[in-house]
Amino acid sequence: MLVFGALRQVLRIVFLSAGRRLFKYEFLKKIRNFTTMALTKEKKQHSLKGLKENIAKQKSVIFADFSKVNSKDLFDLRKKLKEAGCVLKIGKKTLIRIAFGQSNISFWNNIKKHVPGQLALVFGIEDEVAPARIANQFTKTNENFKILGGIFEKKFIEKEKVLALATLPSREELLAKVLATIASPMSGLANVLQGNIKGLITVLGKIKK
Repeated sequence: MLVFGALRQVLRIVFLSAGRRLFKYEFLKKIRNFTTMALTKEKKQHSLKGLKENIAKQKSVIFADFSKVNSKDLFDLRKKLKEAGCVLKIGKKTLIRIAFGQSNISFWNNIKKHVPGQLALVFGIEDEVAPARIANQFTKTNENFKILGGIFEKKFIEKEKVLALATLPSREELLAKVLATIASPMSGLANVLQGNIKGLITVLGKIKK
């Protein structure tokens, strides 16, 4: 009887100790989950704020699927865009939809069928044409970077119109052409300017249709 009594006491102590450990484990697990959720929410809010800031400053935006692009190529693209006064951002599609919606720019119904889990966004901060031109150039050497569409003058444009936008000369190219003809006769300058203006009007007309 004494042996059985002692055994019951030992088992009682063991079970109580195990229960305390289990309670402590579950309690710590809940604390960790709560902390993780808080950090995730804070990170999402920070990402949303960054997207909205770039949307407010943009002159144009290009959306692209980058899911199969390796990190080195993406880094090189980011560097080239930065040099041209553009910004490359990566975001989850839900946050991107919310950011544009809160910025009063609607486009999601035009693109949602083709959107992967994450999107690459090329913001044109200093130049409207640079994002389309550089993104299109990048697709020539990296077929995994797929242009899906864009925003131009706060309206959604299809991929075909993004490619048309990419053919426009940059500000620097236009300036170089003008400077190159300053020393020429005025008739020559007028012809060059007239040709450039006609070209711009033609392409812009196609984009706005």
